[in-house]
Amino acid sequence: MTNSSSDLFLSLSAIWILVCASLALSIMAVVMVLRSRRGRRRSFATERPAAHSGAEAAHTLLRETEKNGQSADAALVNWTPDTLRRILADELPDAQVIVVSNREPYIHNLKDGEIELIVPASGLVSALEPITRACGGTWIAYGGGSADRLTVDANDRVQVPPDNPSYVLRRVWLNQKEHDGYYLGFANEGLWPLCHIVFTRPVFRASDWETYEAVNRKFADIVVREARNQRPIVLVQDYHFALLPRMIRARLPEAIIITFWHIPWPNSEVFSICPWREKILDGLLGSSIIGFHTQFHCNNFTQSVDRFLESRIEREDAAISYGGQASLVHAYPISIEWPPALLESLPPVADCRRAVRRKYGLADDVRLCVGVERLDYTKGILDRFHALEDLFERHPEWIGKLTFLQIAAPSRGTLPAYRRLHEECVRCVEDLNRRFGHDGYKPVLMVAEHHSQRRVYEIYRAADLCMVTSLHDGMNLVAKEFVAARDDEQGVLLLSTFAGASKELLEALIVNPYDAAMMADALQQALTMPADEQQSRMRRMREIVRDNNVYRWAGSMLLDAARLRKRSDTERVTTDNGLPGGGNVVAMFRHNRVAAR
Repeated sequence: MTNSSSDLFLSLSAIWILVCASLALSIMAVVMVLRSRRGRRRSFATERPAAHSGAEAAHTLLRETEKNGQSADAALVNWTPDTLRRILADELPDAQVIVVSNREPYIHNLKDGEIELIVPASGLVSALEPITRACGGTWIAYGGGSADRLTVDANDRVQVPPDNPSYVLRRVWLNQKEHDGYYLGFANEGLWPLCHIVFTRPVFRASDWETYEAVNRKFADIVVREARNQRPIVLVQDYHFALLPRMIRARLPEAIIITFWHIPWPNSEVFSICPWREKILDGLLGSSIIGFHTQFHCNNFTQSVDRFLESRIEREDAAISYGGQASLVHAYPISIEWPPALLESLPPVADCRRAVRRKYGLADDVRLCVGVERLDYTKGILDRFHALEDLFERHPEWIGKLTFLQIAAPSRGTLPAYRRLHEECVRCVEDLNRRFGHDGYKPVLMVAEHHSQRRVYEIYRAADLCMVTSLHDGMNLVAKEFVAARDDEQGVLLLSTFAGASKELLEALIVNPYDAAMMADALQQALTMPADEQQSRMRRMREIVRDNNVYRWAGSMLLDAARLRKRSDTERVTTDNGLPGGGNVVAMFRHNRVAAR
């Protein structure tokens, strides 16, 4: 072999040895990574909180997120009332929780000379009432019951729930002019149609706006009066109080103010219709945290602020810096308590079915479809009637075999749009019953009256299917209540794609309420769905509602509030010690994340 050939051979051999060594090292590295991942998975499986350790898991989670500045993954916690109590006790010691809403959780009315207690069938009430019970806070609301004044003490307070008092209801009195201008006028003829894109023109009157401002100021006065110290946690609820956060902030600058907007937020082009758009945005940005049901609504809000106010949008941190203050803008999908307390006292599903069928005169072989909501033009009630008409025309075999029961609680009946809706619904029901009904059979039963929550759950349990066909909705808790009521794992949910709940309850039959033929096809699918498929879908939806319950909704906000409080305390200590503070909570959050990397 020549020298050149020998050199070439040696070079090739060296290269081959290097390749083999590199390959061996790569294999070893992959093995080590896989072992590490398996170890982490084993560790996670071991450390994942069990059903009885939700509170401890929440505290661990908060401490971990404090280290790296990232948002807490609330999905890792089993959320219960005890979880909330422990968060408040350990992470927010001595914090007073104040809830502010227009609607009160308990109403006292006079009936035949006696005082009658009513628990309104309201999504907001059903979500917040268990939270306030768990936290032992104060709930401030408009007292509109005819006997409300007769049941309060000298300070306009009453202990509730009546059977087991655990928190204080502080009632606020409004005269007729205030109620008409603030509630019926600006809130429900202005903001409600503005935020729900259902082609109902908003009505804006300067007199309504002035009353809205005055009523928000009245509630702010009472919040300050009820606060036991300068640092309460105030949960402001919904579109009735867009100005309230700024008013509270001016007088309680150290309060944690969490505003939750329960309805959709429109895009900036639609929002620009409002004559007082800048004032509404300024009012809401008095909040420490602004919550919406979906990220889509958060984005719309941020876009509106960006368009109409001089502000700095911190998109990476989901926050807005305005007027020297940072407000976090987060999505917190609302839910219901789990398990619903009512289920313990309700009879079995079979008994509920017999009772409901007997009440409404339904034969045993007739399928029952239900809709439950306020009589409101955003709920798509007429649209489901049109879908039923399409079903009967294309599948006449269901005539006489299907009844639709619409529970439509009267709402805002003095407003023209609501009166017209009621009249149109009545005409549509009469037409359907005339065309498709016969002796002893009505395809549609419309009950325009209020029902107790217990009665509503009985109807859910008796139904074969439930229609939720909102034309536009923030979340819609009827969908989640129906799922929670079905511990027999039967029944089918038809759910509008324009309801926030459709982003979670993917096993429902998702429909476009503007498409009657599509909804009729979904009805046909639901009516012919096998029991095992119903069970599979319902089981998964029940898991979602169980894990994403109302305690998680509130707990996620309280965890974020605790982080804000800790950051504020740290900044105060830093400033007191003569070190630069800066006053920018968002910047501090970002600094922690960068440091963690």
